[in-house]
Amino acid sequence: MSEVAISAKDVKALRERTGAGMMDCKAALQEAGGDLDKAVEILRVKGQASAAKRGARGAAEGVVSTYVHANQKIGVLVEVNCETDFVARTEAFQEFARDVALHIAAAAPRFVSDEDVAEEDRESELRVLREQAAGEGKPENVQEKIVEGRLRKWLEEVVLLHQKHVNEDKHGGKSIEELRTEVAANTGENVVIRRFARFQVGEE
Repeated sequence: MSEVAISAKDVKALRERTGAGMMDCKAALQEAGGDLDKAVEILRVKGQASAAKRGARGAAEGVVSTYVHANQKIGVLVEVNCETDFVARTEAFQEFARDVALHIAAAAPRFVSDEDVAEEDRESELRVLREQAAGEGKPENVQEKIVEGRLRKWLEEVVLLHQKHVNEDKHGGKSIEELRTEVAANTGENVVIRRFARFQVGEE
């Protein structure tokens, strides 16, 4: 059975309704053939939807964490949200926020999630990838598969949630999204990396 094309907009809508992780939402939409309501039911059955999204409270609490590299030439501010001030004050939640800030300083992601990638950035990258694939002289149907694979690879490099945490000794090669999901499961709350800013001396 061929895969259904799932849009970032649908993934975002499902995340907002369930609080489930991005990859779980995408997989559920694939399984549901793109049907949003059916995907919600699939997530509920699998236990991946957060408990009725905590009465629609959302994630309005949290912390702004900082990291400044030892040479004082790179600094990061990151906002990580949860649902209650109680969880925001726990050591586990604050440690997660600090770990994310450190990772951003080292890995320099450009976006938090796939949904944050501007359409013009995605299209610009696709144009470059299509030109590269065309220049390799492969058949057109093969070129499109090559482009799709390279676009996924590009997203893994520039999107924070896809990146594996730079501290492999501590986090064992887990992605930021996997670590976020763990914190959400351990706290029982929706945990969201809302936004970040990375500053580097001399960089525009």
